[in-house]
Amino acid sequence: MEVLGTPTLVHGPRSEEFEKLFAAYTGAPYAVALSSCTAALHLAYFHLGIGAGDEVIVPAQTHVATAHAVELCGGKPVFVDAEAQTGNIDIDQIEQKITPKTRALSVVHFLGMPVEMDRVVQIAKKHGLFVVEDCALAVGSFFKGAHAGLCGDLGCFSFYPVKHITTAEGGMAISRDEKLVKALRLKKAFGVDRSVAERTIPGVYDVTALGFNYRMSELQAAIGIEQVKQIPSFIAKRKTNYEFLAKGLEEIDEISLLRSTHGDFQSSYYCLSILLKETLAPLRPEIIRFLKKRGVGTSVYYPQPVPLFSYYQTKYHAQEKDFPVATRISRTSIALPVGPHLALEDMDYIVDRIKEAFVHVKAGV
Repeated sequence: MEVLGTPTLVHGPRSEEFEKLFAAYTGAPYAVALSSCTAALHLAYFHLGIGAGDEVIVPAQTHVATAHAVELCGGKPVFVDAEAQTGNIDIDQIEQKITPKTRALSVVHFLGMPVEMDRVVQIAKKHGLFVVEDCALAVGSFFKGAHAGLCGDLGCFSFYPVKHITTAEGGMAISRDEKLVKALRLKKAFGVDRSVAERTIPGVYDVTALGFNYRMSELQAAIGIEQVKQIPSFIAKRKTNYEFLAKGLEEIDEISLLRSTHGDFQSSYYCLSILLKETLAPLRPEIIRFLKKRGVGTSVYYPQPVPLFSYYQTKYHAQEKDFPVATRISRTSIALPVGPHLALEDMDYIVDRIKEAFVHVKAGV
């Protein structure tokens, strides 16, 4: 309401404050607020000049936006399968996908489990590649003490409603590179060289670059300011719920769990994804329906590897055998909630209902 009572709804002080608060939380020297994580990804490749004939390495197991951002620039996403333990990009397969056309390397911290970034950066430096970290699910993820998004050249975050924090819709890019962030700040707002507040004569400015309308409004930023203050408590609650739920699920023979926090890897605990044994995979729809009827929300991350979605499969002709691990995760996973709105009693309830679900579906086989 305070924002609505001011004359500035865009390019105002709250966007700047939100940037500073988010940068402070992540430890980033620089941050720029944007309209979405997809906008951040797209802007990164646009700034790099990615176009026809250029290739970008991307994980097969991710949200389609990770690849769309490359495709929208005219580049070609080159997909790499997932590793079985975490769902993250299989680092061992990256170099065999690099060609003279490769310009950049994108990684996704799958469900908040950080990628082993020192290995990724080493490969990127060897081949002269720009590194984009898709951190849509990684607010609160750390690798060797560095927050996700700070090991590569650019980290891109999402504040969509189901994420760790929300601005209703919105995103953020962070980097250690001041020149890069200044360039993104310019290009997120049409390439106009000065904001409304910076114009000595209203309506007079220059356009020094080609750009988009990827700005965050003051209303979104006002929400973000309050949300970012709660990240530590949100993550702590998620961790408690996750660990309690994981312990309760360990005794269920029909499932396995993706690896989360261990050693140098600190997860953001976005959700807890169980993997059904292969023989039960065809029964996943029935299991999900059973849980839904009993008030347990679920999701799937993701319905299939990106290269097997109709658009990409038609264009690049990928097959399931090309991405066996990502295909298995997509086909057998069920994501369970661990958000801060839930209590340990809810975790107990989820465990009990999952046990009942397996009894139910096996009885019907």
